Amino acid sequence: MTDKTRNLDEITPKYFDDITKTIFAPLHPVVARQIVERCKIKKGICIDVGSGPAPLAIALAKITDLKIHALDISEEMCRLAEKNVETEGLSKKITTVTSDVHDMPFLDNFADLIVSRGSVFFWEDKVGAFKEIYRVLKPNGRTYIGGGFGTAELKEKVTREMEKTFPEWKKGVKERLGKNTIEAFKDALNDAKISNYDVINDDSGLWILIKK
Repeated sequence: MTDKTRNLDEITPKYFDDITKTIFAPLHPVVARQIVERCKIKKGICIDVGSGPAPLAIALAKITDLKIHALDISEEMCRLAEKNVETEGLSKKITTVTSDVHDMPFLDNFADLIVSRGSVFFWEDKVGAFKEIYRVLKPNGRTYIGGGFGTAELKEKVTREMEKTFPEWKKGVKERLGKNTIEAFKDALNDAKISNYDVINDDSGLWILIKK
């Protein structure tokens, strides 16, 4: 392994913050627009689960009137997120929350919209996490949970750049967005007793849209 080659498990919060502002920067505004177009929610309360340094929360805050809770289990990620939110002048619209998707510090029927890009693949108990998300979601609320790059062109561009440092990147993306993952998500949703949902699997990515 050369100095320029890394394993994916070596990604630190600071490095992740850096690549969200460079390699991944173009995709978050695209995904944010797709969320608004598909979920039809532009105001109310939103939770961004596994927000990391909050790039998606920031992109959503810029185009909506949502009050966003950027939730991540990592204290360091939340510190980076808070710094990024302050830099963007969005502290009145985005609040960082250090917590776990399996046990969120919110009341029942709290959020109009719950989003997550990329974290769902790493949830330890997907059934428990979906139950918790459904608990927190308001009646008529929506979710937009999954992973993707917004467009095929952005996926190709990001993959090309990431493979320079992480040779296994493309393989990992293919596995996470593949047929087996879709079936695993459906099984988890069914076990969580959630029946009103759609699965989007297209150039934008793999996304779960729950309606309560």
